Amino acid sequence: MVGYTEALTDPSYNGQLLTLTYPLVGNYGVPDPSINDDDGISKFFESSKIQVRGLVVHELSLTASHWNLSMTLDEWMYNEKIPGISGIDTRALTMKLRNSGVMMAALVVSDSEINVEDVKKQLASATHYDSEQFMDTVSTEHEKIYGDQEQCVVVVDTGAKNAIIRNVREIGYKVILVPWNTSYEKIMSYNPKGVVLSSGPGDPQKCPDTITAVKKLIENNVPTLGICLGAQIIGIAGNTETYKLKYGHRGQNKPCVNLENNQVYVTSQNHGYGITPESLEKSDFNLWFTNADDHTVEGIKHKNQNCFAVQFHPEAAPGPNDCKFIFEELKKLMELKKIA
Repeated sequence: MVGYTEALTDPSYNGQLLTLTYPLVGNYGVPDPSINDDDGISKFFESSKIQVRGLVVHELSLTASHWNLSMTLDEWMYNEKIPGISGIDTRALTMKLRNSGVMMAALVVSDSEINVEDVKKQLASATHYDSEQFMDTVSTEHEKIYGDQEQCVVVVDTGAKNAIIRNVREIGYKVILVPWNTSYEKIMSYNPKGVVLSSGPGDPQKCPDTITAVKKLIENNVPTLGICLGAQIIGIAGNTETYKLKYGHRGQNKPCVNLENNQVYVTSQNHGYGITPESLEKSDFNLWFTNADDHTVEGIKHKNQNCFAVQFHPEAAPGPNDCKFIFEELKKLMELKKIA
């Protein structure tokens, strides 16, 4: 019902067509993209642009009303040259995806009748999503600093949402955002209290430099938190395996169970890959959270070191804030641990 502004600017959706099942979309419009918070972070957006390659909705609201309305959804997408289509039975499309799994697709606009067979041929020869290299597109090219505190947290940007930076700032640390392939030595040159591996798109195996750096972070017991793609990267660094989910977990209402206290949390999620449950047994991690729907891995904790990760989005944006305590857990580790 809500959250399309945040979802459309989430780098984890880079390279994808996004389908929304709620029948009416755009009724509260879009806020002003130029509004930032005190740290210079966009207040209402998760990155500097729309990340999806197209949007599919049932009914687009051409009028909008909201206290911070700046433009309509249609105007925003037009300004950023992102195509969309309405009048689609998105729930039927969702059932198709749920039965068959995610698949390649095309949005085609034409003044004349569309040659479907020709479109299929073009689609067959197009670069497959699994083969795309996303890091050069979604990661920062150089370090960025948010805040002026003495103590800092390094966030490795594999497609970081602004909300991750906001939440680390909220627990009282300066944030240094670094490129996805930053080495362990460079990370440690900032003398961080801890490290966050961010969310992002695509296959974690395509981030070998990040995996190498994380192995050293774990080995040297640097307090480290992984989120979404970051969780998969941490898992691989600790000898787990990953796989591509049939249709991923996308949405704001995914129930996850904390196995330490049997508490169920409603979580926001956006990922197409996961940690293979069977691989945990011979890995360096214990299972922490599990998905109540399909029992996939949702959280892991290292057996010996100060390293943990969650597959869901504790920073939400969009979604519930039930799991913001994950950042407080990181703070506890950082306050207890002195990095050598």
